[in-house]
Amino acid sequence: MSGNLDFKDYRREGRLFTHRAIVAGLMVFILLGSIVGRMVYLQVIDHDHFTTLAQDNRVKLIPLPPTRGLIYDRKNRLLALNRPAFNLEIIPEVVPDLEQSLVELATLIEISPADRERFYKLKRQKRRFESIPIKLDISQEEAALFAVNRYKFPGVSIKARLTRTYPMKDLMAHVVGYVGRISLQDLKTIDASNYAGTTYIGKTGVEKSYEDILHGKVGLQQVEVNALGKAVRVLQETPPEPGRSLRLNIDIDLQRVALDALGDVNGAVVAIDPKTGGVLAMVSKPGYDSNPFVEGISSKDYQALRQDPDNPLFNRALQGAYPPGSTIKPFMGLAGLELGFIDAKEKKYCPGFFQLPGHDHKYRDWKKGGHGPMDVDAAITQSCDVFFYQLAHEIGIDKLQQYLKEFRFGEKTGIDLVGERTGIRPSREWKRKRYKQVWFPGETVIIGIGQGSFEVTPLQLAAATAAIANGGVYMQPQLVDEVVDESTGEVKATEKKAHIIPVSKPANWDKIREAMEHVVQGPRGTARRLKNEHYLIAGKTGTAQVFTVKQDEEYEESKVSKKNRDHALFIAYAPVEDPQIAVAVIVENGGHGGSTAAPVAKKVMDAWLLGDRGKLSAQAEKTGTAGEAN
Repeated sequence: MSGNLDFKDYRREGRLFTHRAIVAGLMVFILLGSIVGRMVYLQVIDHDHFTTLAQDNRVKLIPLPPTRGLIYDRKNRLLALNRPAFNLEIIPEVVPDLEQSLVELATLIEISPADRERFYKLKRQKRRFESIPIKLDISQEEAALFAVNRYKFPGVSIKARLTRTYPMKDLMAHVVGYVGRISLQDLKTIDASNYAGTTYIGKTGVEKSYEDILHGKVGLQQVEVNALGKAVRVLQETPPEPGRSLRLNIDIDLQRVALDALGDVNGAVVAIDPKTGGVLAMVSKPGYDSNPFVEGISSKDYQALRQDPDNPLFNRALQGAYPPGSTIKPFMGLAGLELGFIDAKEKKYCPGFFQLPGHDHKYRDWKKGGHGPMDVDAAITQSCDVFFYQLAHEIGIDKLQQYLKEFRFGEKTGIDLVGERTGIRPSREWKRKRYKQVWFPGETVIIGIGQGSFEVTPLQLAAATAAIANGGVYMQPQLVDEVVDESTGEVKATEKKAHIIPVSKPANWDKIREAMEHVVQGPRGTARRLKNEHYLIAGKTGTAQVFTVKQDEEYEESKVSKKNRDHALFIAYAPVEDPQIAVAVIVENGGHGGSTAAPVAKKVMDAWLLGDRGKLSAQAEKTGTAGEAN
């Protein structure tokens, strides 16, 4: 038999084929299982998530920012409004090359370094898909030029926005305040969802204090977009709720009179309606234009304001703390009467100085030869220092500071404005906490004439003066009178809050008011130049030292630099028989209150009581008589 015979093991080959087929089948089954598992995961388990992602490819949710409420003065004149403006805005996520786009945009529309700085600052604060302004308030010509070239700039568009404007500029800056860009710090304290699509928030003044009311509630729009991201149609919309408007107690005409009355000097004027606590005027000079802060003031301009030696950003009426000087004497006299340390007819002798028992130091009176015998009326009328040195010493700092607390000295008045300072009402406890030192009797003596550590704000003085005019009813100062819903016309008055100062004897209050009347109406009053035939004024002059004069030295104004000259103060209310305005004035480095601050107050009271629509003029029209003093 020739050749080799090949034998095949068909059984072995069959087993091998079967094994391979099983392995291949298992692999196919596993792969199919993986695909099916993935499909189950996508279609069932994570269905909602991917449905939302797919929906976002054609549907966008657009926040609808609410229209901010307006701010009016008491006669419905606008102090803060919304002006339509066109902004050039960029959505970074959609722009392929952001820097190159900015370069090309600059060939069409001027983009300053400040614009770039603001844009990149906002870009760091916002998410990539949010629209960020690169150029604010562009002109119609610039808008038209961009519209022609829009196809070159994906992710760049023109947005119509409302921007905040303050037509009164520096006249109302310290009261109304301003809005500014929402910062990272702001985002920590607000409901970010309610500010979606909003770029501004109240930063100072009424704008900040009433932010919740002025802002409103954000709305939402669901729109269908095409492949280019352009809205095709609105699917659903929840309209925003506009912010409510505010009507202030401030009278812009009176505000302007107060500012003009200060002339070229720095200072503050506060006028209050004693019956309601409504703030009729609140001036701090110098002021500033708040409009540049809305869109973001440049670093150069901001530094110029901060470095200005006159400090225009500082609200002197609300935050300025000054020694009250002799304006505190009516309150000291009232403390003496109410606490039983003096009676109305009791006299103290003024030789021109006061000495504590067992001490050589002389606390001098402003009148070298002294005033002679003085009762509380004469001491207030002629502003006798020695009378109040002795009275303060007799009362003692503990009872004295406790009584002054009733007039909110050393505490916030509660005005509806952020940033109010408390001033300083010195006491043993205050000195121990601040300086870790004991209280000395001599400190009580000088508190009696409003010097030493004693500090008050012009607002505190005005509110306390109004309380004297009211016979012990302290009305909390209030800037906002009414909240107005522009859409429905609903008007809601703000709550008037009063603090009742304990009155031991009404006759004591009458005596102090009578003495304050003599300051102006009496022949020896320190503000007698304000006497007029139209209405009666009750007031008190004051002079506050900026630096301490040594025992053996005399204060000579002509030899003192302007910044070290005394501050001039004046408080008043009028008309005496029916108080309708209380005023506090401080003129920084103005010298004597009677010659510098009092005329400012007189102009303010004249404008309110005798102006074309003044209170007394209106009364005279009703009765057919001229306004005459009793």
